[in-house]
Amino acid sequence: MCGIIGGVAERNVQEVLLEGLRRLEYRGYDSAGMAVVDDAGRIQRHRRVGKVTELARALLTEPLPGHVGIAHTRWATHGVPSEQNAHPHCSTNRLAIVHNGIIENYEKLKEELIQAGYRFQSETDTEVAAHRIAWHLDQGDDLLEAVKKASREFEGAYALAVIAVDEPGRIIACRKGPPLVIGYGIGEHFIASDVQALLPVTQRFAFPENGDVIDIKREAVTIYDLQGRAVEREIKNSALSPTALDRGRYRHFMQKEIFEQPYAVSETLEGRVEAARPLAAEILGSAARDVLSRTRGVQIVACGTSYHAGLVARYWLEELAGIPCQVEVASEYRYRRHAILPDSLFLSLSQSGETADTLAAVQASKEEPYLARLAICNVPESSLVRESELTLLTQAGPEIGVASTKAFTTQLVALIEVVLLLAQEKGADEKRLAEVRRELLSLPSLIEQALELDPRIERLSEAFVEKRNALFLGRGAFYPIAMEGALKLKEISYIHAEAYPAGELKHGPLALVDSDMPVVAVAPNNSMLEKLASNLEEVRARGGELFVFAEPGVTLKDGPGLNLIHVPGGSGLLSPVIMIIPLQLLAYHAAVLKGTDVDQPRNLAKSVTVE
Repeated sequence: MCGIIGGVAERNVQEVLLEGLRRLEYRGYDSAGMAVVDDAGRIQRHRRVGKVTELARALLTEPLPGHVGIAHTRWATHGVPSEQNAHPHCSTNRLAIVHNGIIENYEKLKEELIQAGYRFQSETDTEVAAHRIAWHLDQGDDLLEAVKKASREFEGAYALAVIAVDEPGRIIACRKGPPLVIGYGIGEHFIASDVQALLPVTQRFAFPENGDVIDIKREAVTIYDLQGRAVEREIKNSALSPTALDRGRYRHFMQKEIFEQPYAVSETLEGRVEAARPLAAEILGSAARDVLSRTRGVQIVACGTSYHAGLVARYWLEELAGIPCQVEVASEYRYRRHAILPDSLFLSLSQSGETADTLAAVQASKEEPYLARLAICNVPESSLVRESELTLLTQAGPEIGVASTKAFTTQLVALIEVVLLLAQEKGADEKRLAEVRRELLSLPSLIEQALELDPRIERLSEAFVEKRNALFLGRGAFYPIAMEGALKLKEISYIHAEAYPAGELKHGPLALVDSDMPVVAVAPNNSMLEKLASNLEEVRARGGELFVFAEPGVTLKDGPGLNLIHVPGGSGLLSPVIMIIPLQLLAYHAAVLKGTDVDQPRNLAKSVTVE
């Protein structure tokens, strides 16, 4: 949940590290810091509370020139945001360290280090790691061996990068869980939490595996595996450009990413879906056909927005393919005993592919009798992809806004592609499947039409600015869409919002309804409409104000207490994909009007790499 960057170069690395931090700020932003080895062989450090701009101001007045350095942007796990708790942490003046993750046995190690005479300045587990590595240096080990030994003593999940005055020309890094990438240059090499941080300096990357220790020098990078053997990790060229992270004409990344959804969905369909022919099983991998033919049940695990996508997919799977499906929050999955349906496929969802809870669930599933693991992910080099036998990549491109938008819609598209593959294997009616394929191909243009509602929704959002709470209602596959709409609103506007199946309204939530409680409803034009209309009348009768996002053909009447917004598109199976668009826009505009930090909402980070 924190961002790491480091570099060894002939040039001054300060600006490379600072730009990398700007690109990593979505991973953590309560404090930032940088440490370099200067020309005199000393470690110089700046740390600041707040965003990277605060560190940048400090560097303007007091630069940190050097050819070897590490930097960090923090999302707090141990200790409140403060300069003393910010990274990099030092052990005396001998070494500096940056860290992403949690060292679970830090208290025991801290007691031992205090007994050995080390003094602590912070509340963090990271300072424990710094002193532990220094302790090994004090026993006569070089920096590489000290990091190897210390990392074997750490329990939990961590990615580390270390510099030391004893060996000023190298960075030693390691990972167990949280991601790290190595960036290869000419006479310079880098380490970072993700590719995006290093795009201005290189497009050649390698991806260390769990347990790897990386020795980075100007002339070479050497990787050691868990057994201490020097190993090669494949170097790949990234297709991303350095400008992929520009906001362009948009005010916020979230706004840009909402409006990128037609293109992202189109890319996720490209080469996979044609109206006139079934999908090819090979889009999941070479072993997919055998797995799909044997699949009789599906277990989906995911977190947050991805979990909501999985809930929508359950309706699709059982309707189209006739396959039972269970969906569970990944953080709960690994902590209970499971009754697994025979011949079940384990399907995980994650935008980053580094979500700690989801990865832990996937790893736990390997001890259980699943046919295979299928990952739906946006990052081809991610841990989730490497842990899974089958993969279906979304093509969302970089998503910087913490509140996920285009990742959600592309996940839904990838999920319906999996549903179609399973339905084909189970002999579902081809005429019905062809209809769904045609509907899929029309999604990009329908999403574009839904985005044209933006000016109206901006005006409607004014009704939410002074509100503290909101209810969201939906039925069937639109209930998870209501859940996702509520999540978006609470994430970025800080308005407390909860979603319910509309039929549950009278079983408790109706007690909350009054003129200060806006109620947002998603209205399908199907057999559920009449039931939903009755639920909405219950709200109007109690003075609640309704905001109803309806499919074409819904005949509810706009008027006092009911704001009706017709959303373009049909009333087909894939209507939930279109219906989320106005809910994203509503959350966005409410947050803008409230003046919150839309792209980096308080207390949250984009990639949740700790449990």
